[in-house]
Amino acid sequence: MLRYDHDGPRVTLTIDEPAKRNPMSLETMTGLVEGVSRAAADDEVRVIVITGAGDRAFSAGGDLAGRFVDAPLTDHEERGELASLFRLMRRCGKPIIARVNGHAIAGGFGLAAACDIVIAADTATFGTPELQVGLWPMMISAILQRLIPQRVALDLMLTGRRISADEALRIGIVSQVVSPEELDDAVDATVARLLSVSPAVLALGKDAFYAIEDMPLDAALDHLHTGLTIVAMTEDAAEGVTAFVEKRQPEWRGR
Repeated sequence: MLRYDHDGPRVTLTIDEPAKRNPMSLETMTGLVEGVSRAAADDEVRVIVITGAGDRAFSAGGDLAGRFVDAPLTDHEERGELASLFRLMRRCGKPIIARVNGHAIAGGFGLAAACDIVIAADTATFGTPELQVGLWPMMISAILQRLIPQRVALDLMLTGRRISADEALRIGIVSQVVSPEELDDAVDATVARLLSVSPAVLALGKDAFYAIEDMPLDAALDHLHTGLTIVAMTEDAAEGVTAFVEKRQPEWRGR
């Protein structure tokens, strides 16, 4: 269902059911929670990449053939794994890149959007067609409403229309669009940039970025004021400033 590949400071989590278009089954969601948790707890890991196997789909969303509505009350807690995953992705302290190799639909759309950076092949499409099968994109609404205008999000949910990678870039869901042949190089280049900065300050910055998204302006500024002082107290901040003055590359200690 889910493949965990550890390559030095990088972990790649691959939804590995290409014949079924990499569905977000209950088992896959549990695997993603476990995989992100494992990577987050590993001090060697500094970047997480999430993708789908093959070249057709990142993820086509919920596995409707896999008892998705057979026992809705019994499966209530298990279905909450998607909410647990979204919370964990926000709070894990490590950057997460979506390598969108193909269609990202329904829950797969939400999974990609929940990543910090989204790099998509220009052949990928995005959409929320749940209403067409009598469902509604509940939990991914919390992600989409924080990324794109409310009216755009509601239009996608009501109509179920597919949008291209270029449109997803234009409205703010995707970070970068490349050809399928350039996808791996683009992801590798972004990983390299993330590995070139302080992991300690990156974690503090990511936490602060998401912590203030629902705060009033004054509360956000107070939170960030304290955050800046905490960053300034790190060894990496001292090293970074010293390296800049001495015109050399910093040697990050991660603290």
